[in-house]
Order: sequence, then structure tokens, then C-alpha cells
Amino acid sequence: MSSIQPKKLTVVGAGYVGSTCAHLAALKNLASEIVLIDVVEGRPQGIALDMNQSAAVEGFGSRVVGTNDPVDTYESDLFIVTAGRPRTPGMSRSDLLEVNGRIVCDVAESIRRGSPDAIVIVVTNPLDSMVSLMRAKLGFPAQRVIGMAGVLDSARFSWFIAEATGAGVADVDAMVLGAHGDSMVPMPQYCTINGVQVADLVPQDEVDAMADRTKKGGAEIVGLLKTGSAWYAPASASVAMAESILNDAKRLLPCACFLNGQFGFEGLYMGVPAVLGREGVERIVEVPLRTEARVAMQKTAGAILDDVQAMRDLDLM
Repeated sequence: MSSIQPKKLTVVGAGYVGSTCAHLAALKNLASEIVLIDVVEGRPQGIALDMNQSAAVEGFGSRVVGTNDPVDTYESDLFIVTAGRPRTPGMSRSDLLEVNGRIVCDVAESIRRGSPDAIVIVVTNPLDSMVSLMRAKLGFPAQRVIGMAGVLDSARFSWFIAEATGAGVADVDAMVLGAHGDSMVPMPQYCTINGVQVADLVPQDEVDAMADRTKKGGAEIVGLLKTGSAWYAPASASVAMAESILNDAKRLLPCACFLNGQFGFEGLYMGVPAVLGREGVERIVEVPLRTEARVAMQKTAGAILDDVQAMRDLDLM
């Protein structure tokens, strides 16, 4: 089995996203101990036992621990928070605001009590609102509370580009900024296939159609599944962020970060390019934006602030 550093990673929520996160993290040997916690008795324990038994086949050295007790998560280096109700057809991410907000408040209390030095990646929807709430409840430095959004949305955009062009998806680099929702901002000007601009290979109307499909990417999957939402791509995106942080890889990834003047915004979380390393968000990279992108970013900021105000009205913040 591969040797790994003695780190502790906790995944909160043993649903499809959370259990897949734990499995991917184990396969990558991201931590010596991976804790999977859920409120449903028996579920995380059963999943953990199943994963540990697969280690003999897969050859990973991480040990997965399933639990219902927050004490077992204490002294974690990093949390991936997936707990919350998923969307159903016709439901927007904002419809989940109150129910998932109360879950995030409970999770934050446990993290603050037992792992005051941890870095937290929030996956729970509505993403930008939940990461804002998590940071408010934790009181941690903003660089240690991050939202998973842009990595997932960019991965969806990359897949649609690969489909349309016949290119290998590994050669596609795409970027999506803004909120993780209908107001997200796909950035075609920063989309390339092995360094070649997508706009040089595909007519503009096709690029626009792929960008629009990306905005509706989650809803498309929800509509097909009928009884849940996506889990493989969200889990992959979350673990990519965790890997960059735990291994100090300093990858440039689009994720929801707290803005303090960057891109002209102050005091809110929004999806932007950021370098992720052992300290969490080590640097936010301000890329030039065209006029239409700046207008779209203003719109997405308004949607985020509306949700934050709604949480205040619900006495969540």
C-alpha cells in the first residue's frame, strides 16, 4: 500500500456526494484517516467498512472511519461539507436556503469546537450563500473557508466543449466564475483546447449554446434523475480542491472565495480563480474581464447578496 502523510480529512454527509468524496480521497491517499460522518445511524459505518474492504484490491493506505459522533472528527486538517438536502426537479438552489442553512449552522458549531485550525470546503447548496454562512458561524480567517463551485462548473463546460469539438477532454481548459447557480459567468475567452482558443475552432453561436448549457448543467441532471442531483462531478471537484490544499500543490482553481476588493467587490463570497495550498486560498488571481463579463459579475453578485439578506431575515446570520 502507498505511504501517506498522517493527515485527517473529514467528509460531512454520507450521501452520494459525501461517500464519493471519501472514496476518491481514499483512492488518492489524501490522508491517513478519512472520517465520514452522518446523522443516520449505521450508514457511514457501513460505507466505511465497505471502502476499507476495497483497500486490499485498490491498494490504498487511507483508513476510512464511519461515525455519527462529532468528537470523531476533532483535530481534522480539512473538512468537505456535503450535508444538506439535494435539489429535486423544479427546485432552485435558493429554495434550499433555510433547511440547509440550519444544517450548516450545526456543522459549523462542531467544526469550531473540535478543529479550530481546519480548512473547510463547502459543497452544500445554495453554495455561495452556505459558504458565507459557514464563515460567519466559524469566525475563521476567510482564506480557510472556501466554496466548491467553479471547479465543477468549469468541468461541465469542459465536457460540453470536448463533446462539441471531438477533442480529448483532458486537453480542454475552461473557466466559469460567479455564483454557483443560474447567474454563473462562463468565460469563453479563457477556454482553450491544448492552448488553442475554443472561439477559433467553434462558431460563436455554438460557444454561446455550450455556455448556456453549462449554466443549466445541474438542473439538466436533476431533471434526468428525477429524485436527486449530481454527485460524481461535484465529488471529483471537491477532492481536487482538497488535494491541492493537503498536498500544497498550489493549483489555480476557480472556487468561491471571500472578496476584499478583488474584481471590484467587497465583503462577499463569489467564484473566482484562486491558488489553493496548505494555507487554503493563498492568492486570488484577477483576470481581465470584458464588458459583458463585468456586467454578468455584477448580476451574479446581486443574486448572492439577495440570498445573504434572506438568511439574515431568517435569523441564520
